[in-house]
Amino acid sequence: MTHDVPQTRASDSEREEIAELLRTAVEDGRLDAGEFRDRLDTAYAARTRGELDALVGDLSPASASAPSAPVADADPPHPTSGRSSGFGLGLFGGFSRRGGWTVPQVFTGVALMGGGLIDLRDARHTRGEVRVRCVALCGGIEVLVPPRAELRVRGVGVMGGFGTSQEGTPEPGAPCVVVTGLALWGGVSVRRKARRDDAARLDGADNERPAA
Repeated sequence: MTHDVPQTRASDSEREEIAELLRTAVEDGRLDAGEFRDRLDTAYAARTRGELDALVGDLSPASASAPSAPVADADPPHPTSGRSSGFGLGLFGGFSRRGGWTVPQVFTGVALMGGGLIDLRDARHTRGEVRVRCVALCGGIEVLVPPRAELRVRGVGVMGGFGTSQEGTPEPGAPCVVVTGLALWGGVSVRRKARRDDAARLDGADNERPAA
């Protein structure tokens, strides 16, 4: 008597891996918004590795191949504490990353008929450069960056907006934030904004200045 060998159960990290491949495919134009949404829902509901593999089987080898192990950077990461989160999903709802969270080298935020907030002002950085990838499909994502950080925005808006405010002056040694992604029938807003305590400190300094 023969027995069917059960398929390997999928892990959370494998689901995130396939979700990342799907995000790359929609950014490159290999999937439209509807296909991306349907496949993403299926990926997070998948129970086996076979179900996940089927979602990327018709994509090009460049986007469907699993990511290789990361190559170690010349500069070791700075010691940090706290939990690192590399993905946020606003699906008919919202997500937020704020406060003293640990930012990974790459963070991806996806808003599908929902919204998201990525606040880097109080975050702990593991690298000198942070890449934030935003995909807004009929949704919106706001990215807040410290005024002294270097900011580079390379996103694309299709029937939507991918805007940035460049107010602020980068300082040597400050982290570099690179924002990329796609806004389709949605919007991504990237702006520098001082923390509340910084703004209060500046207001106090102005009030303490002697009148002319």
